[in-house]
Amino acid sequence: MKLLTILFITFILALIGTKIFQRNWNFLFSGNLGMAVFIVFTGFAHFKFQKGMALMIPDFVPAKMFWVYFTGLIEIAAGVGLMIPSTRELTAVLLIIFFILIFIANINSSKKNINIFKADYSGPGMGYLYKERIPMQIILIGWTWFFGIYLN
Repeated sequence: MKLLTILFITFILALIGTKIFQRNWNFLFSGNLGMAVFIVFTGFAHFKFQKGMALMIPDFVPAKMFWVYFTGLIEIAAGVGLMIPSTRELTAVLLIIFFILIFIANINSSKKNINIFKADYSGPGMGYLYKERIPMQIILIGWTWFFGIYLN
């Protein structure tokens, strides 16, 4: 849930900034900027913590490092796509699908007690999945739908 602070702080700062500089609360821009910064940040994490992220991928999936880097690039591209009005809605739909698909890796990670930062098996386990990751996934999907599709 600590990662969500990036989303919320960016949203609040952007909202305040739009009120000051545009004299209007721009929820559409601020909400999408919050998600864009969040998803770009997590995208870059795929390159910093690649070994830990590779451990998250289920055993039956080949070429784990390829998928770690590829999904990192997808996340960075999604952040850019959310900020371009003509691609925002499609990006949001694809990002929601992406969030659902990567949840499989989050379940696998929790079952194996993976610590992505240390690239070992000292992670928080299933408690993290139930108390933090599922609520966070719901927030991310809801946020992306609301700002990327509904308000768009």
